Amino acid sequence: MNTIQKKVLTLTTVVVLIMMTIWIALTYYNRQTQVQYNAILQRYLILNEVNVASQHLITDLNNYLSMPSSTNLEKISLGKENLRSSELEIWQLGHQENEFELVNYINLMGSLIETIDRAISLHTQQDSEAASREFNDAARIANYISDTTLALVDKELKTYDAFYRSIIEQSAELNQLGIWLLLFLTFSLIVVMYTLSRSITRPINQLTEAANALSRGEFDSEVQVDSKDELAFLAKTFNRMRLNINNLISEIQMKAQLEKELQENKLLLQESQFRSLQSQINPHFLFNTLNTISKKAYLEGAAQTSDLLVNIAGLLRYNLKRLNRSVTLYEEVTVLKQYIDIQKNRFTDRFQFNEEIDDTALSIPIPALTLQPIIENAVIHAIEPQEDGGMIAFRVKDQQDIVLIEIEDDGPGMSDQKAKQLLEGLIVPKEGHSTGIGFTNVIKRLRIFYGRDDLVNIESEIGQGTKISLLIPKQRGMASGGEAADC
Repeated sequence: MNTIQKKVLTLTTVVVLIMMTIWIALTYYNRQTQVQYNAILQRYLILNEVNVASQHLITDLNNYLSMPSSTNLEKISLGKENLRSSELEIWQLGHQENEFELVNYINLMGSLIETIDRAISLHTQQDSEAASREFNDAARIANYISDTTLALVDKELKTYDAFYRSIIEQSAELNQLGIWLLLFLTFSLIVVMYTLSRSITRPINQLTEAANALSRGEFDSEVQVDSKDELAFLAKTFNRMRLNINNLISEIQMKAQLEKELQENKLLLQESQFRSLQSQINPHFLFNTLNTISKKAYLEGAAQTSDLLVNIAGLLRYNLKRLNRSVTLYEEVTVLKQYIDIQKNRFTDRFQFNEEIDDTALSIPIPALTLQPIIENAVIHAIEPQEDGGMIAFRVKDQQDIVLIEIEDDGPGMSDQKAKQLLEGLIVPKEGHSTGIGFTNVIKRLRIFYGRDDLVNIESEIGQGTKISLLIPKQRGMASGGEAADC
């Protein structure tokens, strides 16, 4: 059943056809007017070209007589060719009103060319005085050509004056016709759209009233819709729904009771889990214990062990208390140095760590536990498997709108396909992170925090190591605003 769809499609088709018809008619009229206008304008341009060519010939002849050269002579020859080529176009401009003027115009063009030829010939024969007289004659002829050009243009304007006025009148009439057509189409569309919308909204209003009655518990009122489209089918469906509403209400009540019981059980389960957590070791107790052991080790002369315990306590406190907060890059770098000290104590000379940090870039916000999981991943893949250990480079650079963080190792590297899958979250790195936060999780938290996807880049080749670049924007995007994005 598609009655409403047919109505809308029919209305759209009619409107499109009317608009296309008007557009085609206007386009055809404008094209005809433009063709006629261009033809008249071309006549003026031809006359102007002859006038300009004659003036250039006089200028070139004067240059030649003053300074004879092959270049000046070649310019004169080219000007005469242009003047001769315009002669046929001038003949095509003729009509009853300007026939005499055109014959005189063409004769003047020929006389000008002949006079120029005589002047050149006399100058070649070293008769400068005669050549000068011929030049003066050529200048007078060129002036006659200019005067005749103005007369022809004036006659053309008078001849086509009626055409210009008709164009103006037709344009005004076309504007009036366009206004009336617009008003007619607007009025017609308003009437048609009102009729169409009325045929749709009236049954909808009836269904709305029936729904309101049903919401008040009046299950006996039947919906009456007179239309013969999809809304009539909807009304019949509504009536069938009304007949079964009591059974549905009873069923919903039963489900609600069951849901309530399930919710109560869930709350009991959560309370049980909470009590189980309470029975675990208090993190503060663990921190205090580590600090106590550190101080005891220091008093006993084991300074290195004391420092190691302090780093472990600080790292544990940071991991547990900062996971759901944003921190500054300075805090991340500080705890990262504690982690590096722990790993250096673990691997001794096998672990080389080079850092290059721009202190001016450490004030930007960043999700907590962003750097440590990446460094851990590098330790697991580039340091642990190698008998001689390896090197990890850590760089922080300030680059205009972003802070570039690079973590590079000399490990076994990976293929481009694997790097791409790692960025897309299709490969989960090997377990072994003390924080329990994998590389994929770091990428997701960064994208949520900054509201962007172009934050992480992996450059790696098999056997050539891996470089991970974090492009941290100095200004967070709108999608990451608020505490909800602190990850």
